[in-house]
Amino acid sequence: MKKPEVRTLLRARTLILPEIRFLYDLKKVLYDKKWLKTAANFELYYIYRGVKTKEDLRYDITIIPPKMLGKEFVRTKGNRNSKKYQELYIVLEGKAIFLMQKAKGKIIEDIIAIEAKKGECVIFPPKYAAIIINSFKKELKIANWVSIKNKNVYEELKKMKGAGYFYTKNGWIKNKNYKKIPKLRFEKPLKSMPKNLEFLN
Repeated sequence: MKKPEVRTLLRARTLILPEIRFLYDLKKVLYDKKWLKTAANFELYYIYRGVKTKEDLRYDITIIPPKMLGKEFVRTKGNRNSKKYQELYIVLEGKAIFLMQKAKGKIIEDIIAIEAKKGECVIFPPKYAAIIINSFKKELKIANWVSIKNKNVYEELKKMKGAGYFYTKNGWIKNKNYKKIPKLRFEKPLKSMPKNLEFLN
């Protein structure tokens, strides 16, 4: 697989190396377990944390090259923000599908999918776990603003072996590990970034 051309970023004359997510980092939450048994542990995506800061907010950049994970489209590991912190995502290049769900154990109360292109934004609500999917043929580059006090919570999705739906070449497939999954709601992204980001704190 071709790696992104941009592998380092500069912040105030300081070189930022990416945090690299490998295939095996996601093995507990992927759909195609049969394919996974013989797949090599290759690089999936790259996270550049703290590219810049503004008061109590941190600005990160994530790059997700296009590829398939067996039958499933490449995506992030997925997490929920701690406490009631929200998060703002901006698509810088390419297109993304943002999948967000609110769940209690094996019961999903709400699940939403939002497709966003360059310049559009998506807000992750409090108490929603989220993953970001690149189902398109071009590299996806996204940025996010989040509170520096936030801590990512991964265990919920890991325990349930993924979100409520997997996005595959055959469409959306339900995760059978949940007892209740509502119909997937499709919403529209924000056309521009909010001017005031105080709500993120």
